[in-house]
Amino acid sequence: MDRPLGAQISHMLNARGVSHIFGIPGVHNVELYRGIEEAGITHTLARHEQGAGFMADGYARATGRPGVAYVITGPGICNIMTPMGQAYSDSVPMLVVSSCLNRAELGMNRGELHEMKNQEIAAETVCDWSRTAMDAAGAYELVDRALIEFQTSRARPKHIQIPIEVLGQPVPPAPPAFVPVDVGEDSYGRSMEVALDMMTAARRPMFLFGGGAAAGWEDARRVTAMLGAASFTSYAGCGIIADDDPLHFGSYLARPGAADILAEADLMILVGTELAHVDRWRDHPGHDCPAIHVDIDPQKLARGGPGDQRFHTRAENWLATLADKLSAHVADTDWSTADVERTKRRWKAEVEAETPPLTTICDALHAALPDDTVIYSDMTQLAYTAKEVYPLNRPGLWHHPNGFGTLGYALPAAIGGKIGLGPDRPVIAIAGDYGFHYTMQELGVAVELELCLPIILWDNAKLGAIERSMIESQIAPNAVIARNPDFQKLAEAFGARAVAPATLNDFQRDMTTALNHKGPTLIYLTPDIV
Repeated sequence: MDRPLGAQISHMLNARGVSHIFGIPGVHNVELYRGIEEAGITHTLARHEQGAGFMADGYARATGRPGVAYVITGPGICNIMTPMGQAYSDSVPMLVVSSCLNRAELGMNRGELHEMKNQEIAAETVCDWSRTAMDAAGAYELVDRALIEFQTSRARPKHIQIPIEVLGQPVPPAPPAFVPVDVGEDSYGRSMEVALDMMTAARRPMFLFGGGAAAGWEDARRVTAMLGAASFTSYAGCGIIADDDPLHFGSYLARPGAADILAEADLMILVGTELAHVDRWRDHPGHDCPAIHVDIDPQKLARGGPGDQRFHTRAENWLATLADKLSAHVADTDWSTADVERTKRRWKAEVEAETPPLTTICDALHAALPDDTVIYSDMTQLAYTAKEVYPLNRPGLWHHPNGFGTLGYALPAAIGGKIGLGPDRPVIAIAGDYGFHYTMQELGVAVELELCLPIILWDNAKLGAIERSMIESQIAPNAVIARNPDFQKLAEAFGARAVAPATLNDFQRDMTTALNHKGPTLIYLTPDIV
């Protein structure tokens, strides 16, 4: 039957598999809220649009399904642009639906409520695309376009805005749900044969796996073993190769010595990674050899040398095909497991020397958590250390705001992840004292929903990484210390539990308790714990 378009959009999303929406209602987008409950969708009320965006991001990373957010015109879209930028950087499928001014008022600058000079273009600076739906047919087409593109291309956020008057117009329902698009590959023809020849002939083949290869982690392990290849992962790809694999160098790509290791390779195979600057933190990765590039994003395939092989495909499909073709291959390469082990020990020692208390805390945390725990971290020293030394048995267990590098990510993203994964899956958040200020109001959501969510708050009473950067740049540290509240009392004021373990044994005990508590627990840590 005919309904206002705002209600029809919720019904359309539900018919296409969307069960959760994050957002905040306002006078401009109120029509989007008319049909949410009727459509059978659960809505989570964030305390700030930035929190809603991070929740949608965390939900998408945890479930593999698009994270959807509803926000208002003007300040609503501005507030969610930071999460959209983070989702763009980390290839997260996020759909933001907002209201905008009425059609006759767009671009007129009349001083209307929530008016922006150009909201559509502003949003497009931090997402894949931003479009205005002038009628119901346009809105339905854009929703389906977004959902199809999430399946068939690099997953990045999209923004659809709809004029207030259009949201309220009675319209027929959306067309039936589309059939999921098949993006599988049965064969890669001559290109795969050339790549196979390159890989089997290489004496020192090196795989580099990024987050885009996570879905093919089991085949990735088979392929590297069959080829006798060494491997690295980016931070986003942690867990694709087992931490104890004898030829796996881990996620130490940013270590200065990693460039020397890559220089030893005679073939690089880059799967689901753009090998970005934030993965390596130097101008050049270090290798000078032919390469094979496998990526869903055609823009990334333009990089590399003229003799490189390129595959525009999903990494998991390519890895599955490669595993089948290598089934009879016997590994014979020049990589030394003893050399790999020595190198990893040296790099971990470097990390321990740089941040001695943090590696100890990471070890204690790993011992206390179930193997399937999903961790969301913020831009904080504890997470920076953990990204290199924390062992993961498979991918998708650690989510960090790589690339865009926003503060305030961990808590709301963990809330979204916990909602998506359900009550039986352990989820925790790791935040620093300064970053926690950005989104600490979302603690109210975790309390309201009674989410079992341990939140580790690392309080070194300063912007520690920034202070260190200033010192290294021979700048007298300034503007790196802010007065903190009593975080335990703050958490309790929201209705959460709060503990401050004095020892690592206490920390592990408190973590176990928090993982069994109905509701969030703030676990307050300072450098005095070790």
